Amino acid sequence: MLLQEQDIIEVLKPIQDPDVKKSIVEIGGVREINIKDDGSVSLKIALAQTGTGGQMKVQQDIVAVVKEAGAESVGLRFEQLSQEEMDQHIDPGQQKEDAGLLDENNDVNFIAVASGKGGVGKSTVSVNLAVALAREGKNVGIIDADIYGFSVPDMMGIETRPTVKGDKIYPVERYGVKVISMGFFVEDNAPVIWRGPMLGKMLTNFFKEVEWGDLDYLILDLPPGTGDVALDVHSMLPESDEIIVTTPHATAAFVAARAGAMAIKSNHRVLGVIENMAYYESQSGEKEYVFGQGGGERLSEELKTELLGQVPLGQPTIDDDDFAPSVYEREHPIGKIYENIASRVIEQKEQRIKSPFE
Repeated sequence: MLLQEQDIIEVLKPIQDPDVKKSIVEIGGVREINIKDDGSVSLKIALAQTGTGGQMKVQQDIVAVVKEAGAESVGLRFEQLSQEEMDQHIDPGQQKEDAGLLDENNDVNFIAVASGKGGVGKSTVSVNLAVALAREGKNVGIIDADIYGFSVPDMMGIETRPTVKGDKIYPVERYGVKVISMGFFVEDNAPVIWRGPMLGKMLTNFFKEVEWGDLDYLILDLPPGTGDVALDVHSMLPESDEIIVTTPHATAAFVAARAGAMAIKSNHRVLGVIENMAYYESQSGEKEYVFGQGGGERLSEELKTELLGQVPLGQPTIDDDDFAPSVYEREHPIGKIYENIASRVIEQKEQRIKSPFE
């Protein structure tokens, strides 16, 4: 017998909003219920706070009870309660403010990885830079801030989700890197349709609600371009380094210059440029410049920064027992390039500590 809407509402009644301490049904938090003939159920739920450990617990509880009621699969989307609903249901004194990584006394090094356009391998660079820094003995985290095109968990072969203890989210750790992604907060790969302000709040909670521990570096894999999320990151972080990823093609480098200019205008320091897909090296050792030459060099000159590395086209060795389709092992020729880039990043940071006014 097909599930009915009332059946869903009944099983959701015991689930409480973790901040309001009332049933999500009672506060009007169940926005939409869609039941398909194949037994799949999709829900839109409103909570007082999203992107928190509380939300993750709620989504796990919802999936469990709705599947137990007979659903074949459960898709979830979240939004925030309106200010009017918040005023009606929650005491402002209940909301505690914890700056987390945004605390001015936190000495983590933020490195935002940006590009002017999609398709240049920015996320691949982010993941491999993070892993290379961890291999150098650094404590590293990565935020998959590409909210609409989250891919870091898949690239790193992550199949588990963060755990929740109390009101804190504990990130997944892989290759020595702590990982948080929007992909952990959707069910069944549901599309993300949140608007700018909502996305900014989600990112803020990634900084505040996640138990990162002591980090040396936090890598932020930004969405391509200079849209809302990139603007939010620039405004949230008064001090951050930025790495711009481009391909050798002149157009890609031209577009990437906008991302670099945005970083400079917001007083972020452009750490350097990485030219991805720089060439293809054949088995005979000859280099073929598939996408042209010179884009990375021109971009670094325009931004008055250095070319940190040129990464060729390639593919990591696939290990079915330890599957991570985008992570290069240390011994791989491209893995060694990322190791050199990580060493240069660390060297730059140490030079700045010794000479902070230069």
